Amino acid sequence: MPGELPAPPCRVLGIVGRSGSGKTTLLEYLVARLAEDGLRVNVIKHSHHDLELEPPRKDSARLRMAGAAEVMVSSPYRFAIMRELRGAPEPELDEQLTRLSPADLTLVEGFKSWPMPKLEVYRAAAGRAPLYPDDSHIVAVASDQQRPEGLRPGLLWLDLNAPEAVLAWLRDAMKNFAFRA
Repeated sequence: MPGELPAPPCRVLGIVGRSGSGKTTLLEYLVARLAEDGLRVNVIKHSHHDLELEPPRKDSARLRMAGAAEVMVSSPYRFAIMRELRGAPEPELDEQLTRLSPADLTLVEGFKSWPMPKLEVYRAAAGRAPLYPDDSHIVAVASDQQRPEGLRPGLLWLDLNAPEAVLAWLRDAMKNFAFRA
């Protein structure tokens, strides 16, 4: 149907948590191990800040600032597409997923309010309340704290200080059910 977005290209799992909880460190570990397994892993990193991926005086930045809607920068090593929103709303996660190449798994850091299966990274030392009590989409918590009493049924508690256990859970989850946004 025209105007309808295609289905996401792969399994999708959100990685959420408060600033300073260790999300990126855990993501680095998970991506490296899954890539070593031969899996193709995509990552979407959401930011609430402006992105500056190129020096302002570079040709690509100058062309973007001149009014180009999109500028692709390409080299033998990588390419990137910069799209200026120019006041348009930020694309929703499902639209952004369709722009990625197919992969075995896409890990999304951020978009914490998006309704997708999520793994929360929680450290009490970060000084903020956990997200899992108020988010039924969080299916597992990786924490350096002991498992609290009274967790809702089905919420898995993982040891953040044992990232190999988090990896084992993720590998198992990928085999037994599909994460979909």
